[in-house]
Order: sequence, then structure tokens, then C-alpha cells
Amino acid sequence: MTVSREIPVATSSPYTVTVGQDLLPDVAASVPESAARVLVVSAAPLRSQVDALHRLLEERGLTVVVAEVPDAEAGKTAEVLAFCWQVLGKSDFTRSDIVIGLGGGAVTDLAGFVAATWLRGVGVIQVPTTLLAMVDAAVGGKTGINTTEGKNLVGAFHEPLSVWCDTRVLDALPRHDIVAGLAEVVKCGFIKDEEILRIVEDNLALLRADDAQTGSRADGHGSTAGLDEEARTVLTELIGRAVQVKADVVAADLKESFLREILNYGHTFGHAIEYTERYQWRHGAAVSVGMVFAAELAHLAGRLSEDEVERHRAILSGLGLPVSYPGHRWDALLTAMRRDKKTRGDLLRFVILAGIGNPVRLEGPDPALVQAAYAAISDHSPA
Repeated sequence: MTVSREIPVATSSPYTVTVGQDLLPDVAASVPESAARVLVVSAAPLRSQVDALHRLLEERGLTVVVAEVPDAEAGKTAEVLAFCWQVLGKSDFTRSDIVIGLGGGAVTDLAGFVAATWLRGVGVIQVPTTLLAMVDAAVGGKTGINTTEGKNLVGAFHEPLSVWCDTRVLDALPRHDIVAGLAEVVKCGFIKDEEILRIVEDNLALLRADDAQTGSRADGHGSTAGLDEEARTVLTELIGRAVQVKADVVAADLKESFLREILNYGHTFGHAIEYTERYQWRHGAAVSVGMVFAAELAHLAGRLSEDEVERHRAILSGLGLPVSYPGHRWDALLTAMRRDKKTRGDLLRFVILAGIGNPVRLEGPDPALVQAAYAAISDHSPA
């Protein structure tokens, strides 16, 4: 039996991230006594989990309303946000009532933004159901939706009351999604906790999926994880370590000065891929390529050794994640990068490494260096 691990996030409004198994009863028990109503935001594939949580909440005497939203990034739109507001308004939600986000990163982003904007802020409890959401989207208080101009350009910082990472739900995920989520775990290893990298390197065969190389596309299919105890134990350790990295960073910097920006390692180029691909790539796959791009840029800038760049490629490709991107899309990618939240005016800014565990900011690099880094990760094949 796996013992739950509790990771405190010591922000101005402290909360705890719990990593364990079979946590839905704890989720229901964590709803504040002051609440009379709960809005559960989720997507159709999780209907059985929503029904189970619905019963547990009703047993506490709470009025439960469910907002079923489109799955994945299709749910992070202004239209879906307005739908959730309408549900809240028709159900007479007050400032003491709460929102629960049960789903992947898109659902937790949306639910957090719904909570941040209703009556200028109500409580939110996050129940991430993907590895990516557990280690990234659900922790840290960043919420938002996408627009036609880019990803997460509209949002708010709104810290949750608690976060519950139930590793048993990972059994239902396609192995592609497990592997994609591991990209954010590996990111935490590169920026702060090298032990994560060593654990991954020692368990590549256990963690990767045999068909994961085809898993960049968000609409790809694959077998479900069906984790054995050894894999679950390794993943639980990695989730705990990755959450700890994020907890340490956001506790010191909630609203994204440079310290918080280190969590975006690989994301400037990764988000550009997502935008260029119209969000048809998995986030983790795009970030994987983005980290290799950032490593190549750091090497060209004299900050990272060739061996350290190769370690990026070895770990990420060893998991089955992509490490290259077609070489004929530079103009579209550059336009997308100029929309990145870290950009100031026309000045591109990147998080790079000056050695493993030492992230630094690279502002306004020579355009020739940026294009050379792109050339280094280009495969010149159709997407």
C-alpha cells in the first residue's frame, strides 16, 4: 500500500499537494464547512469519477452542480468560460461556495480561472487526472484560457485550496500521455533537481512506451498505462520531486518574476510549436523539443557543454519523446515566439541553462544564434 505524501506550498495563502492513491474521499472531506454548493468542472471521459465524487459530496450535504466541458484544449475558450459563469449564476453560487477542477491540465486551468473570476474570486480545489496536470498545471495558481492569438494569454493567478494527485488514475491513461507528462518532470530535473534525471535515466525502459515515438500528436492513440507496482513507485517518487520543485519556486515567487520563469524552461519554443500546430501536439511533446532547442541555444551562447546538450537528447528520446521539428517553419515559429509572455516588446527572452540546475535568462540573443539553434533541431521532414 502506497503512503500518501503531503507537499506544502508555502505561499501567502498556503495549501498542500497530496500525492497518493484512492483520494476522492479526502477530496470530498476537504471542502470547507462554509460551502453549501460545489461546481465540479470536468470532461466527459471522466464521468465515472465525477459521479463517484458527486455521491461523496452529497453525503456531506452539499449541493453539487456539474459543468461538463469539452475535453483538452477545446475546453479552454471564452465560450466555455461563459458557459461555466452561466451555470454558477443560475445555481446561485455565493462567495463561500467552491469550484472543483477534476481533469487534465486544460480542465484545471479553466476551473481555476472560473473560480478566480466569479464574484472576484471563490475557492478552488484541483484534482488533476493526468501526469502533466499533477506536476504542472494544477500546482502554482496559474489559471487561464486560450485565444486565437495564443495559449494562456488571458488568465489570472489564483491559488487553490488544495491539490490532490491520485496516482491510481494514471492506469487509465494512454502510455503516450504518461510519457508526455514526463517531459515536465524532466524539466524540473534540468532546472533544479538533478536526482530526477538520474532516476529517469535508471528507469528508461520501465517508463517509456514501446510506441511512444508516435506520440507527439494530441489525437494519437495507444495502450493504457496499466502501471505495475514498480512503475507506480517510480512515478510517485518523480511526481513528488517535481511537485516539490514547483512548490519551492512558486512559494518564493508567485507572480512570475525571473525565478518563476525558470518553470518555463523549454516553453517559449514549445508554445510556438503548439500554436503553429494549432494545438494538435501534446504539450509535453512540444516542451521536449523546446528543451532541446533551449539547450542548443545555450550551447551556441557558450553556456552549456555539448555533453549536457546530448544528455537532453538522450533522456528525452530515451523516453520516446520527440527531440526535433520540421525545418521549414521558422517564420511561423518566430512569429509565435514573439507572442510569448516572456517577450518584452520585440525583445525575445529565453530561459536557458548555464549548467544543469542553473537556469538563467537570455535576453535579445543574436537572431543568427536563435536560427542556428533551430537548425540544430530541424529534421527537414513533413510534420
